[in-house]
Amino acid sequence: MKRGNVSESTEFHLMGLSDNQELQPVLFGVFLSIYLITMFGNLLIILATVFDSNLHTPMYFFISNLSFIDICFTTTTIPKMLVNIQAQVSSISYTGCLTQICFVLAFAGLENGILVMMAYDRFVAICHPLRYTVIMNPKLCGVMVLLSFLISILDALLHTLMALRLSFCTKVEIPHFFCELAHILKLACSNILINNILVYLVTSLLGVLPLSGIIYSYTRIISSVLKIPSAAGKYKVFSICASHLLVVILFYGTGFGVYLSSAGTHSSRKSAIASVMYTVVTPMMNPFIYSLRNKDMVSAFKKLISKITTSL
Repeated sequence: MKRGNVSESTEFHLMGLSDNQELQPVLFGVFLSIYLITMFGNLLIILATVFDSNLHTPMYFFISNLSFIDICFTTTTIPKMLVNIQAQVSSISYTGCLTQICFVLAFAGLENGILVMMAYDRFVAICHPLRYTVIMNPKLCGVMVLLSFLISILDALLHTLMALRLSFCTKVEIPHFFCELAHILKLACSNILINNILVYLVTSLLGVLPLSGIIYSYTRIISSVLKIPSAAGKYKVFSICASHLLVVILFYGTGFGVYLSSAGTHSSRKSAIASVMYTVVTPMMNPFIYSLRNKDMVSAFKKLISKITTSL
């Protein structure tokens, strides 16, 4: 294929998860259902947190922020996929592709940051319960979210601006359902050494360090739990942390799984299928994880639904 500038190749082509035309209606139905469930579940958590004063605590503040990020995360990728399947087209403009990369990186970084804050919140609540309200004050919570937002935006803009310097072949086919930075770098015709160094450096700083912080928090939590004499007390603490720990495993486990699959296999399509886990499945599962066994959240849902039905 010929090498060309962006001006010669203004459109990229998203090849999706399968070339089989008979599977396209099935994929459309599955992803539309997932998107609607994700939107409804996360929106319900946000509304319940806003309208129920019992949920005006740091933990639920972070959960509602996580729900908002999950809505934005899935909206960045799934609607474009659904439009392409419905219209039977695969094209996305160069500007649209870079915009999608920027938003995916920003929201992934924000989710990463929120999970670290939630781990710190659980650490303070369990290891320093008497000082919890003093340490986890509204000002600190707001500053942490704002700081995470700024870092994620700067990271996303940096990668996107570095992608602007790349040149691409005249026909760019992305074996994915959205524009992912790793695939774009593989398809570039120009030297991507600087881009790869930046990716590895940022992954180390914004991926490994936060995960290390989460591991440290849970190490201290487990140490505190083992000192609790009663089994009932240990179970109560474990139940408080179980939901967050499961979300952490889902997000980081699938994220690192995608990284390893893209690095260790020549099949980009397999890597795309693996990406579905952290970009689509995890945001859909979060509302179920945080609400099914949470009595406060279930009670808030009932109050919210009752308020809506009475106002109709």
